[in-house]
Amino acid sequence: MNFFRSHFWYNKSQRNGILILITIILIFQAIYIFVDFSNDEVNFKDLELTEYQDYIDSLKVIQKENNKSKIYPFNPNYITDFKGYQLGMSTDEIDNLINFRKTDRFVNSAAEFQKVTKVSDSLLDQISPYFKFPEWVSKSKSNKIEIRGKKAEIVVKDLNTATENNLTEINGIGEKLAKRIIAYRKLLGGFTFDDQLYEVYYLDSVVADKVLVSFKVIEKPIIDKININEASFKEILHLPYIDYNLTKKILNYRDDIEAFNNMEELKKIDSFPLDKFNRIALYLTAE
Repeated sequence: MNFFRSHFWYNKSQRNGILILITIILIFQAIYIFVDFSNDEVNFKDLELTEYQDYIDSLKVIQKENNKSKIYPFNPNYITDFKGYQLGMSTDEIDNLINFRKTDRFVNSAAEFQKVTKVSDSLLDQISPYFKFPEWVSKSKSNKIEIRGKKAEIVVKDLNTATENNLTEINGIGEKLAKRIIAYRKLLGGFTFDDQLYEVYYLDSVVADKVLVSFKVIEKPIIDKININEASFKEILHLPYIDYNLTKKILNYRDDIEAFNNMEELKKIDSFPLDKFNRIALYLTAE
């Protein structure tokens, strides 16, 4: 009994201390439950965080606008698959234009572009302000062109028989450019398509447009084709539009299939440049 009394018996001073301790604990508990510890500093930090987030969002909007593809004036006759996709054209609409161009014809107005491609009125309204047709299109009604600053009647000549002197009559064509055009014509074995002129190195498209007012392919060249099933690596590599890597792919594919049955099989080659098929086919035959 004395043992328990020694542990649970407190004097007056001790009892007062315990009472004060309990009172303090209860006060702190009450403060924790009933007092709101939120203050202006926390609200200020929340406001500051919101403003910072708004700033970040505004930067994202600016970056998104800057990343948007800008449209510059272009000739719609030379829209590629990727360019058409950027403009919002469907696959069928792009194919309609490409197939039309394969016939060596051009669209010369927004209305004609819509007729060929079948694009909607809304899409045409969006992209047609950026159409840039050759200068001769706007002058075709008068059938006149400015040559060296003088108005003259257009007399269309054969691009394949044009001499250096003939070409230098066009404003923008100097001696060097004229030589370069003739050299490229010789490399091709003659121009088969008018738009091959745009492939001439360092010939600006605007100047090329002027050339095509007075010079067009009237008589297509006769090109000696080589048999793709018998041609050597060197013979194929020597052809226009075909580089080293494409030559390897052609010969590797020929080894796999033993022989080409027709030229269309070239399109089955991995990464074959389909946009150049009609040009490459000018120099090859499958026999």
